Amino acid sequence: MAVKPRALIVTADDFGLHPRVNEAVERAHRDGVLRAASLMTGAPAAADAVARARALPGLRVGLHLVLADGAALAPRAAIAALLDEHGRFGDDMVRAGVRFFFLPWVRRQLAREIRAQFDAFARTGLTLDHVNTHKHFHLHPTVLGLILDIGREYGMRAMRLPFEAGAPWWLKPWIARVRARLDRAGIAHNDYVVGIAASGRMDEAAWLAALADLPDGVGEIYCHPALAGERALSDGMRAYRHADELQALLSPRVAAAIRASGARLGGFGDVLAG
Repeated sequence: MAVKPRALIVTADDFGLHPRVNEAVERAHRDGVLRAASLMTGAPAAADAVARARALPGLRVGLHLVLADGAALAPRAAIAALLDEHGRFGDDMVRAGVRFFFLPWVRRQLAREIRAQFDAFARTGLTLDHVNTHKHFHLHPTVLGLILDIGREYGMRAMRLPFEAGAPWWLKPWIARVRARLDRAGIAHNDYVVGIAASGRMDEAAWLAALADLPDGVGEIYCHPALAGERALSDGMRAYRHADELQALLSPRVAAAIRASGARLGGFGDVLAG
């Protein structure tokens, strides 16, 4: 079997969550190694993110579908079964996943929300580079199936495969199923990711360690850069070191290590074309 050439996709998630995130994405792309960003179409600063992306033609932008622990986009009355008392997606993904799988009316509402987020991305006029989900919810078979069905209508060509070296043994057969479904659907994907175990802590040291042992094939290193601020961007991000992640993306040592690796750098559409 031929050895795959190395390629590296560098992505910032949560684009649109806050102006501090958007500013960091712009800086990291203009002056650092960032090549892609995943847009939360229903987030408070989504319009600002889109405006910045339009001014950055080299930034590859994908859809970061939010189906847990975040704001919904479809009218509340149309997806009431998905929302908590505050009108948001809750963070109990196990309960949500069971309902998605077993309850047809909940699945129909889930499909409405997924379509609403794809619609919102299409209205930006940006090219859809990739699709992924907040907290990797597309590992759920029902969620993945709906994304594949709906995404095809919107020109979806690539998705994140959230497989990281050192993943627990029980997750590997599940990842293999996701990989097989993507392949059958003709959806391009990375071979591995870096950033799950160190989520919120992808500082320069973490980057250099990953780049020193970069496998062959197409990898994605994803992170959550943002400018420093007085408050956490969300309750789940209280321990995230956003500013350290931004500095890693701007680091000359990281840029030099990527060059030394020989990996082709780009977004999903750049490195997975054809």
